[in-house]
Amino acid sequence: SPASGTTFTDTGLTAATAYSYTVRARDAAGNVSAASGALSVTTETGGGDPTGGLKVAYKNNDSSATDNAIRPGLRIHNTGSAAVDLTKVTARYYFTRDGGSSTVNAWCDYAAVGCSNVKLRVVPLSTPVAGADAYLEVGFSAGSLAAGRDTGDLQLRMAKSDWSAFNEVGDHSRTTATSYTDAPAIPGYLGTTLAWGAPPA
Repeated sequence: SPASGTTFTDTGLTAATAYSYTVRARDAAGNVSAASGALSVTTETGGGDPTGGLKVAYKNNDSSATDNAIRPGLRIHNTGSAAVDLTKVTARYYFTRDGGSSTVNAWCDYAAVGCSNVKLRVVPLSTPVAGADAYLEVGFSAGSLAAGRDTGDLQLRMAKSDWSAFNEVGDHSRTTATSYTDAPAIPGYLGTTLAWGAPPA
């Protein structure tokens, strides 16, 4: 990447990854020097707020806790100082499947970033905990999230393959919020690093 002056700031790097840099100088006449020796650096493992912090906001798009659908609305915010690659961002909505052996399916009903860019999967917990025996993982197949911006609305829906009712009372990630509210019970991840909130214990 060309840089003027004697400093260069690299952005969009991945945590715990080695990078190598060499420098060539170019003068006003366009003469270019030989490349310098390589400088190798390894980024930190992350945690805290490296270049991208996250915040997940939630609203409940279904007032009934006992019907056959779960309808979380999510907005994922980049609270960091640099753009974040959305393909490395995930959020987890923890819930109980409430008996039966039926599969839980998930759909994107609307997304400001386009449902075609949203990846959903329901992941059963190997050991159920209070308030959850599975989570809906929300990820992205493309895109970038600028510093200080959010994804806009993600309107999601889950239902069992046999359309039987859920009982969402006590589900770890559910609240009755009818407008977007910060939701630490919906953890957000940058790669494998927990960047927001906490999973159920």
